[in-house]
Amino acid sequence: MRKAVQKRFFDLFLSLILLAACFPLLIGIYLIVSIDTMSNGIFIQNRVGQYGKGFNIYKFKTLHPKTQRISRIGKILRKSKLDEFPQLWNVIKSDMSIVGPRPDIWGYYDKLVGEERKILELKPGITSLASIKYRNEEELLSKATDPLQYNDEVIFPDKVKMNLNYYYNQSIALDLNILFQTFSKMMG
Repeated sequence: MRKAVQKRFFDLFLSLILLAACFPLLIGIYLIVSIDTMSNGIFIQNRVGQYGKGFNIYKFKTLHPKTQRISRIGKILRKSKLDEFPQLWNVIKSDMSIVGPRPDIWGYYDKLVGEERKILELKPGITSLASIKYRNEEELLSKATDPLQYNDEVIFPDKVKMNLNYYYNQSIALDLNILFQTFSKMMG
């Protein structure tokens, strides 16, 4: 229980600092995205959360709603991962954590069985070792002959293995290491 309280404090502290420090940038991105997509600049989607319960995740919109194509600004936001910043609100609401398994769409984590279901005991995170490793997942899938099969047989099982390893080894020190790696990739 003590670890959970420490992690929650860490999540709230870091989220509030990042939101305060980046507030003008986030407002600017929201306005630019709203103009770029000619719609509300926030994308909301129901995802699998802790204990397999659904929650609404927030991101900056990167797809144009009429064409369903990634906008010019959307490409930049996805590449830099700035589209993920609204998830700090999910962290404050306690739907997510800063570090934890990325929340997936329905049909994957909610279908896990046996020991792998332990992953659902964790709050989903904004970043994880799996999200760092598969930072260019869209590119990998675009090169696969059968993207769905490649995801289901290669990427998703590897993510499950990595997230289960995180479940057994989670600590503030590991979270800090993952955050350091995340920021290094964002800046590099």
